[in-house]
Amino acid sequence: MPNIVCSSSVTYGEAAFSTLGDVRIREGRAIDRTDLTDADLLVIRSTTPVRADMLTDSRLRFVGTATIGVDHMDLAHFDRNGIHWEHAPGCNAVSVAEYMTSVWLCLAAEHGVALEGRTLGVVGVGHVGSRVARKAAALGMRVLLNDPPKAEAGIPATEASGLPDVAYCDLETLLGESDLVTMHVPLTTAGPHTTHHMVDDGFCAQLKPGCVFINAARGPIAQSDALIKAIDSGRIAHAVIDTWEGEPCCPQDLLERVRLASPHIAGYGFDGKVRGTEMIYAAACRFLGVAPTWTSAAQRPTPLVPKIAIAQPAATRDAFLWDVVRQTYDVREDDARMRAGAVGDDHQRATDFDAQRSGYPVRREFGFTSVSCKGASPAWMHTLEALGFAT
Repeated sequence: MPNIVCSSSVTYGEAAFSTLGDVRIREGRAIDRTDLTDADLLVIRSTTPVRADMLTDSRLRFVGTATIGVDHMDLAHFDRNGIHWEHAPGCNAVSVAEYMTSVWLCLAAEHGVALEGRTLGVVGVGHVGSRVARKAAALGMRVLLNDPPKAEAGIPATEASGLPDVAYCDLETLLGESDLVTMHVPLTTAGPHTTHHMVDDGFCAQLKPGCVFINAARGPIAQSDALIKAIDSGRIAHAVIDTWEGEPCCPQDLLERVRLASPHIAGYGFDGKVRGTEMIYAAACRFLGVAPTWTSAAQRPTPLVPKIAIAQPAATRDAFLWDVVRQTYDVREDDARMRAGAVGDDHQRATDFDAQRSGYPVRREFGFTSVSCKGASPAWMHTLEALGFAT
């Protein structure tokens, strides 16, 4: 049987992959070359960087990451050396889109503004960005889309986003017209559309004054110093940061300035993590030429909030929606935990950052909650359905 090294952050990793071989569970950031010497398969998440120097004298044949992103893996080395690799595109897209929904409604409630009619700029229209765009459209927001690789590949914006009557726009237009800007690009360091540090002083200078800026993609796409200057000048009125340059040790001076902070958990909804495990498990089965025997169905917990009954709806649509969303996922709780742990020296703060991720509370997707409210208008209930709730 093959030897399998699996990160402890892979949900149900031991249960799933023990059906395929002998599994050794290791903390994600602690996995090193000594763990891989006799490993045939490696199953990880984004906290485990896999570089060429880790694979000296290794017999590794398969690397699977239960995440969308692959910037933590040396794919060129894998390809040169015949190491098969897999990732889990789209596994956590629903989770990130629901994180965004909680962020928008939270800010709207705190500042007494309506989301309907506001302009949201989505930079990167992949699995995640497309779902974010659809959530925004369901809330009546005007959506602008920017994705040069898709545009150059001839993929229409309507196809990429799943929205009718939309087209790509250039980045300058998007930044200048958007009340909220959200980043959903992969981290790349080469090619015609490099995203490393794409959010720099020049990018920030083009932002609409007083906008909301959100990064739930990858930390290194944004220069921390550029964001700090943009916040201090008022160009960015409210920053929401989930992914940080230098994480797990996030910049303290940026943390102190952002409105909502979280430790890279936008995509950490429980169902998305399980979906990632399932996708890599299926890929490993295909690679080994065996039939899958494990399923997560019997292990998944019951929904934490199966039903929400509201006796009297709030006065406005957004306040009503926030009453519902915050009962299933209140982003302010992530912010409070993040700030409570941001103490001590860099090592302590980095340790807490990882601890918050590994011990993140179970967050189920909106679809596991049904909502009833006799006094709510049919239009408001339809919006809840469009956001993913059962009614």
